[in-house]
Amino acid sequence: MIDRLHAFMVLARERHFGRAAEALGVTQPSLSSALKSLEDQLGVQLVRRGSRFLGLTPEGERVLEWARRIVGDVRTMQAELRATRSGVSGRLRLGVIPTAMPRIAELTAPFLARHPAAEVTILSRSSDEIRDQIAALELDAGVTYLDGEHLGRLRTIPLFLETLCLVDRTEEGGPVSWAEAARRPLCLLTPDMQNRRIVAARLAEADAPAVPRVESNSMLAILSHVAAGGWAAILPQALADGLPLPPGVRARPLSGGPGNMVGLVLAAREPLPPLLEAMVQVTGHAFDR
Repeated sequence: MIDRLHAFMVLARERHFGRAAEALGVTQPSLSSALKSLEDQLGVQLVRRGSRFLGLTPEGERVLEWARRIVGDVRTMQAELRATRSGVSGRLRLGVIPTAMPRIAELTAPFLARHPAAEVTILSRSSDEIRDQIAALELDAGVTYLDGEHLGRLRTIPLFLETLCLVDRTEEGGPVSWAEAARRPLCLLTPDMQNRRIVAARLAEADAPAVPRVESNSMLAILSHVAAGGWAAILPQALADGLPLPPGVRARPLSGGPGNMVGLVLAAREPLPPLLEAMVQVTGHAFDR
């Protein structure tokens, strides 16, 4: 049953029989057989079929929610049993918004120092991807904004307050107003990134909406334009502090407006898997807020 529920979850994620079979390392007929056995066992049709995958039935959507709970609980049980034998071990999959990447080692380094048998995979993800992939058991936890966006039923733990700055070539120092920043030729993150939506809201509050000439989901691409001259970027202060800025490029704080809380998010499940419980235990000492 557990294997069949997991196969069903992968199919729901991939929305394609061939890709799901490849992800599971089985043949497509084997996947179809497992799905049919699950449907027979539950007495409902889970997938709308034609010549290709056509989506889940209403019953399939409900079973998907239960499958995630059941498979998640089984994985937690297995991890807990391993921990009783050999301590906290295994690989933690952590999704992190790009703007929090400069500070993520403040969380993972003390976690790994405390638990030598643990490993961490850090993946760059948008806030929406973090929420959805935790629900789908594709991530164990995430580091994302806690303010102003729908996080579903995730448990949240505040970590640090993010502040923003204007990065450009200038001889000037001191704080910059949002209205002044809007007059610069801006390079900003793409609209699917929550940081971009935060920046857009701040500019709108200052009656200075800006249309960036360059958009990217890569911080490296944005900073390369700033380094080339004639461009400006609005970035987290921690990112600007952690980078060797090119000669003549300065980071100036943006005046007005509160910061944005960034925190750890994870499924609201009890008990927590040992890896996650160990991560939660270090959060109170990991950041100098």
